[in-house]
Amino acid sequence: MSTITATTWVPRGFAAAFPTKYVFDDEEYARIAKLAKLQLEDAQDDLQEAEAAGEGAHSQQEEGKSNGGGVKLPAVQSNGDIDDDLKEYDLEHYDDDDGDGDGDEGTTMGMFGNVKSLAYHESNADDPYITLQDNDDDDDEREELQILPTDNLLLAAKIEDEVAHLEVYVYEDDDDNLYVHHDIMLPAIPLAVEWFDVPVGKAGAASNSKGNFVAVGTMEPDIELWDLDTVDCMYPNAILGPGADQDGATDKARKKKKKKAKKANDAYHVDAVLSLAANRQHRNLLASSSADKTVKLWDLNSTKCAQSYSNHTDKVCSLSWHSKESTVLLSGSYDRTIVASDMRAPGTKAPRWGVESDVECVRWDRHDVNCFYVTTENGLVHYHDARAAPSDPSKTKPVWSLQAHDEAVSSFDINPTIPGFFVTGSTDKQVKLWNVAENGPTMVVSRNLDVGKVFSTTFAPDSEVSFRLAVAGSKSSVQIWDTSTNGAVRRTFADRLGQPSSEVKERLVGIADDSSESEEDGGPEVEGEGEEDDKDGWESMEE
Repeated sequence: MSTITATTWVPRGFAAAFPTKYVFDDEEYARIAKLAKLQLEDAQDDLQEAEAAGEGAHSQQEEGKSNGGGVKLPAVQSNGDIDDDLKEYDLEHYDDDDGDGDGDEGTTMGMFGNVKSLAYHESNADDPYITLQDNDDDDDEREELQILPTDNLLLAAKIEDEVAHLEVYVYEDDDDNLYVHHDIMLPAIPLAVEWFDVPVGKAGAASNSKGNFVAVGTMEPDIELWDLDTVDCMYPNAILGPGADQDGATDKARKKKKKKAKKANDAYHVDAVLSLAANRQHRNLLASSSADKTVKLWDLNSTKCAQSYSNHTDKVCSLSWHSKESTVLLSGSYDRTIVASDMRAPGTKAPRWGVESDVECVRWDRHDVNCFYVTTENGLVHYHDARAAPSDPSKTKPVWSLQAHDEAVSSFDINPTIPGFFVTGSTDKQVKLWNVAENGPTMVVSRNLDVGKVFSTTFAPDSEVSFRLAVAGSKSSVQIWDTSTNGAVRRTFADRLGQPSSEVKERLVGIADDSSESEEDGGPEVEGEGEEDDKDGWESMEE
């Protein structure tokens, strides 16, 4: 399997001009050893539980055989020669501690003991065993890592050959260039990525400084926070969830919490993290939603859960902060409802809307603070006025509804500078651009960008490149489409583009696809450009 599940942009000016190389010093060694010890303990607990469950099932099976008709099957005899050959390796004591430590601590230290004993030099010039200096190579490497103020970073959550990682791309708009700058290894299949600009931890809060960080949600309940300005990191800067240190809790307390982790609680998620949303006004707040049916609000200064919300009865798959009312969060769920809740009042009844099938995406309209969009599994896009919340969700009436695709509308975004301009992506492999006029939405252009099933469509956040659209999907490739060079887009938005509507060569920037998956689709194709292509239509609920 090779797939890109989510993407997000980093605005210009936040990335360090020269990202630093990861430094493995004594302090970092101690931090990693501590995190590794916690993970090792959890893995050993899981192994013991699995072995206990296996022994119990085996004993029940043997008992059933002995009581079933009075016939007991003979045990399978092992091959003595094979057993003798394996004895010399002493596999039964393979995991036993040979170091000075006791128990798990000794095992953990043994894992990293050789690493710490290695001689480390800040520069090759300090290493007496290196006689050929590489100053030129260092300069070349530094130049390769450089990020210009006019560059955008694009983050892509990727699973490739059962290996999960986050790829950090650099997009050079002037040169039509997109390349991988570095990547970050992840513990499980990534499902959500969110960029934020506040340094993790109390030091960042005290100085009120800015940073360049990413939060990653995966199939595991932990949320990992990574510094994008550091290359080749081994462990995340912080973890939100049960995998964190939990303020030095005792082993007994941690194991007790872990056993109860399958039940939803107010401290952390206990199932896959499906969506993340950073609050741009209150920069230290990060919202997350999970398959455990809860929404959590995290304080990035303390890396603790500030509040937990249970407004839904099924998986919560999408979140969106209001652009003006900074404490209002929109959440969409597989229970086929959308809730707009004020995070300051968790106990109050929040307005709720209903849809006909599972929710895929929810977004506040950044150009109209009173309205929001909802996309669903059956290919519909709904537009709602938040001021007209129904008393009964089953009687919801949107302002308009649009049959955008024949399959699920798996991705959605709104152009940051042009009102009424939005994009939909679907598992039917099509990307469609839409224009909302006074009489409703009409399709501007439909394209197959050869990314497979479309899982992510996001406009660039900066006004200079706001027409650049990043598209990714099941073929594990990313395409950057300059939609302002498309003829239908130029004609439709000529008065708002500030550019002539004349034809220009269309720009589509990507990198070589390293996926071995073969698809029957050909290259990018255009379907139905122009105002006449509104066959998907729309329905006005007011009519």
